[in-house]
Amino acid sequence: MFATLINTGEWSGEIWNRRKSGEIYPQWQTIRIIYDEQGRHSQYVAVFSDISAIKNSEHEHEHELRHLAHHDPLTGLTNRLLFTDRVGQALASAQIHKRGCTLLMIDLDHFKMINDSLGHTVGDQLLKAVAEHLKTMFGPGITLARLGGDEFAVLAESCPQVAQAAALAQRIIDGLREPICIHEHRLFISASVGISQFPGDALSAEQMLRNADSALFKAKSAGRDGYALYTEELTAHARQRVEIAFELRRALQQQELRVHYQPVHDLKTSRLMGVGALVRWAHPQRGLVSPAEFIPIAERTGLIAEIDAWVMQQACRQMCQWQAVGVVLSFVAVNVSLRLFARLELYQQVARVLDATGRDPAYLELEVTESAVMDDPEVALEQMHRLRELGVRLAIDDFGTGYSSLLRLKRLPVQKLKIDQGFVAGLPWDEDGAAIVRVIIALGQSMGMQVQAEGIEQVEQAGFLLEHDCDLGQGYWFGRPVPAEQLDWMCTPIIR
Repeated sequence: MFATLINTGEWSGEIWNRRKSGEIYPQWQTIRIIYDEQGRHSQYVAVFSDISAIKNSEHEHEHELRHLAHHDPLTGLTNRLLFTDRVGQALASAQIHKRGCTLLMIDLDHFKMINDSLGHTVGDQLLKAVAEHLKTMFGPGITLARLGGDEFAVLAESCPQVAQAAALAQRIIDGLREPICIHEHRLFISASVGISQFPGDALSAEQMLRNADSALFKAKSAGRDGYALYTEELTAHARQRVEIAFELRRALQQQELRVHYQPVHDLKTSRLMGVGALVRWAHPQRGLVSPAEFIPIAERTGLIAEIDAWVMQQACRQMCQWQAVGVVLSFVAVNVSLRLFARLELYQQVARVLDATGRDPAYLELEVTESAVMDDPEVALEQMHRLRELGVRLAIDDFGTGYSSLLRLKRLPVQKLKIDQGFVAGLPWDEDGAAIVRVIIALGQSMGMQVQAEGIEQVEQAGFLLEHDCDLGQGYWFGRPVPAEQLDWMCTPIIR
């Protein structure tokens, strides 16, 4: 202070001062030097102000910021940052005292349907209600957090046994089954729970969270509304998925993917009408990799959109080559994944492929799953109308396996319904499957659509479908998916 005064003649700053009562308080003070007529230091003049209120406000603001940094603003629960820190502290304490602890990750089943159908305001209110409901379930020794979206987590520091962890998970699942009233809506929600334990499954906070997430994925894959425990095999599967995703990206660059074609026949005449284009992966070391192995990974990583676009381009080029040598087909059908269908640029993607290949759009059939259509019906309706403007054909794949709204279905510009192979497998002896197939055929015909059955493997199945006026058939009975050069154009299986 005095060094600054001597050099500049003035000093300003914050100090702690004492009142006459003895109370210490913060003060902002400005000091100036007064000079006499000879230019010598005569006296000091100080002006000060009490800044206690400002300091208190700053402390409150800092406290509020600290709270916001470590808590979820919607529910007030611990957030992922603070929860991870708490898990780390709990593991350190458990290690010292030679005890175990459990981490449970909770995911609300089908929460997106509530958000989409009732709006995000109701969705947010539901999340707050779930948070309050979870709080009532736990006593001391439990840390509850919202990690993001509809994902919650529980850290139980006094829960060392597997049986205790499973019982806690079941209590959470049972407790969340009770209806929750939001405004005028009575909502029913279920949950899936993944369980990870220290020290059996993990030795660090990050590993505990990762393993609980793997167990949660297992619980959801098993049908939801249940719990799963982490096992070492899950980690191996996760590593394998990462490796496959890496190799799949390379496969796209190295042109390792192939398109195989499966014939589609007219059931009445047995004439070959078209083909379905199916992707295969010719792995340099593992040979032909099953789509069941890599398609789910491609969907999770987003690569499926690029794969779909590539298959569409290859199929259109192949149709042009067949037409050039005199082979005439009514259509080539290409699957469009949910991820690509949800993108608004699908129209441009299809238009670019048709322009690049010179293919007549009337010969290209795009197959969209029923769940993709019903996931966001208004977007689906817009997408389909735009695609119909291009002139392409549209089909709903796996019909009967999702949650169709017939009111919405009649608005869709669709030319074909495809009966899922799950309904075809038991024909003609499975009475329930037969009844469903008859209804789908009648529905399609009444709406002016073609009906195509998938997964036909026996002549009895083909005979039943023909008897009930199904239009088209596809499956091993007619031919397996093969490379274009191996397609048998003369093969006309006899149904009767």
